[in-house]
Order: sequence, then C-alpha cells, then structure tokens
Amino acid sequence: MNWVLVVAGAMVGAPLRYLTDRAVQTRHDTVFPWGTFAVNATGCLILGVLTGAVSAGAAGSHLQLLVGTGLCGALTTYSTFSYETLRLTETGAGLYAAANVVGSVTAGLGAAFVGVSIARALWA
Repeated sequence: MNWVLVVAGAMVGAPLRYLTDRAVQTRHDTVFPWGTFAVNATGCLILGVLTGAVSAGAAGSHLQLLVGTGLCGALTTYSTFSYETLRLTETGAGLYAAANVVGSVTAGLGAAFVGVSIARALWA
C-alpha cells in the first residue's frame, strides 16, 4: 500500500515539475536556471509545512509518503540542479553557477524553515 501512495504523489509531482520549470524558464531571458530554482524552493516549502504538520500530530505517515516522498520527491530535483550548475561552469558562466549554488541552498533551507514556521502557526 505504501508504494501506491508514493507512485500517486510522483504522478502529480513529475509533470508539475516539468510544466512549472518550462513556464518559469520561458519567462526569463537568462542562462540562470530559474525553473529548477523555483521547483526546488517550492518543494522545500511544502516539505517544511509537512514536517511541521507531522511534528504537531496534524499529519501522519500516509501523507508523508504521498506528499513528501511521492510529490516532493518527483517535484524537486537535485540531479538537474547539479547538471545545470555544471553546465553553467562549463559554458563560462561561473558567476551564475556560484549564484545558483548559494541561492538554491539558501532558498531551500529558508523555505523549509518558513514551512515549519507556518505549520507551527497553524497546528501548535
């Protein structure tokens, strides 16, 4: 039963990632990977809210599997982040590559902390 929840979440997360990435990236005329940045930060925010909800007892393991592992696992992408950063470096856009690393890690951690704070405000 658990794997069904993960698959169901991933069936939503994967196309959502692709569509969001394309929608965001087409609006920016730059080599910076804004689409990947957006889906990763959003996924971190969702995981932060979910983590806070679980800690408060407002969500259980089934929701963790569906949303955390399935949806966010397919929505977020560390491999694409790494690939895009490497490509930026290889094409001579080292400043963009460094900004991607620092910005993505900062935004991801910040979004997760904001998510936990939102959950605490809602369920504490």
